Amino acid sequence: MNSAIEVAIMAAGKGTRMKSSLPKVLQRLAGKPLLDHVLDTVQQLAPRRVAVIVGHQAEAVQQHCAGWLQAQRSQGREPGAFFFPSQMPQLGTGHAVQQAQPHLSPDATVLILSGDVPLTEVDTLRQLVALAGSDALALLTVRLPDPSGYGRIVRAPGGADAAVQAIVEHKDASEAQRAIDEIYSGIMAVPMRHLSGWLGALRNNNAQGEYYLTDVVKMAVEQDIPVKALCIADATQVEGVNSPRQLAQLERACQLRQAHALLDAGVRLADPARFDLRGELDCGEDVDIDVGCVFEGRVQLGSGVRVGAHCVIANAHIASGVQIQPFTHIDGGSQGITVGAGSQIGPFARLRPGAVLGADVHIGNFVEVKNSSLADGAKANHLAYLGDATVGERVNYGAGSITANYDGANKHRTVIEADVHVGSNCVLVAPVTLGAGGTIGGGSTVNKSTPPGALTIARAKPVSFANWKRPSKADKPRT
Repeated sequence: MNSAIEVAIMAAGKGTRMKSSLPKVLQRLAGKPLLDHVLDTVQQLAPRRVAVIVGHQAEAVQQHCAGWLQAQRSQGREPGAFFFPSQMPQLGTGHAVQQAQPHLSPDATVLILSGDVPLTEVDTLRQLVALAGSDALALLTVRLPDPSGYGRIVRAPGGADAAVQAIVEHKDASEAQRAIDEIYSGIMAVPMRHLSGWLGALRNNNAQGEYYLTDVVKMAVEQDIPVKALCIADATQVEGVNSPRQLAQLERACQLRQAHALLDAGVRLADPARFDLRGELDCGEDVDIDVGCVFEGRVQLGSGVRVGAHCVIANAHIASGVQIQPFTHIDGGSQGITVGAGSQIGPFARLRPGAVLGADVHIGNFVEVKNSSLADGAKANHLAYLGDATVGERVNYGAGSITANYDGANKHRTVIEADVHVGSNCVLVAPVTLGAGGTIGGGSTVNKSTPPGALTIARAKPVSFANWKRPSKADKPRT
């Protein structure tokens, strides 16, 4: 069945109510564009062909899809043949699918989706395609407490499972029809051998002068082609986005769905309503996440990890038993970040791309680590910077110390060998190596490598001036 599935995605609209220069389908939900949600779901169906119907800012949408396709292929996936038919001007949903028709195969079952309806589940689409089979028109529907403004599903006598006879728009519905709470979602599956003829028969003799895809229902009924409806209970799956308010509402619904999935998998969330996942999060057993945390990109949390309140973690692998204190910022970028088992991070710590921490490492308040490795047991507990550094086992890195890794043109590396103790307020001018077991006296500026086991002090001798008077505002200014 899957080999015969082909997809048409309507992505041509301007989205005027978004009040944005960005195309509507590229507005972001849970960290990625609306269209990406649709494409990611579609790919699980292994479609033979996909037609993304573009119009407003067509080039931007097509370029984005090209990037998405490249990312898929880089991960070893083959997304099938993609086409980008243009709909200019936009004359309705039927007109949109007419533009895709030349790119769809006569033997396919065509799934018609909207690029601004991001949360339809793949199992729902599988059921819809199966319902269409080889001969039926299948519509995805939902029952709403307030169906005002939506097209009503009118069924034949016989109850909720009876065949669909028509879709009646709200403005055209009778009082009895307006009492119907089942509405059409805009998503359908249909054999292309039927759809081709129906598309050619569409007319725009209506007040809007547009070609409505819903008119194919009437045509199917007239030709005795079965019209079936898959009615789902979860309205979130068919909610579209037309305004910033709707986008924000759907964001919360999406986040709550993701939070519930994590809770069902055993993750402890202090408050599911105060949790944001904008990528992928894999958790081991007994993971505990406090309120206000944001996860981006791909994040892995090992068993027993505790994440304090208001942390931001992106593209990181956090091993088992790690404690991340509140207000910590971890961003691995394209390089990623690794935190070893049993480490303690934060509060108010910052780990930047290329940070690799061994087991039982301590990174404390207002410590920043960038492109540096810290071996097992190393500690930097307060107010410090480690950039482009290799830090050995059990190193103690004092408060206020920094690696001066940038000379204005190039980055240089600092090597701190095992068991070194770096005192407070030191400046390590790279490139430099501190020998194993050495000690650097507080306040030292070290610009030459030090031997193992040595005490190194590199600071000016104190000089005192007796009876020195501090300047005051009463003093006469110099001329």
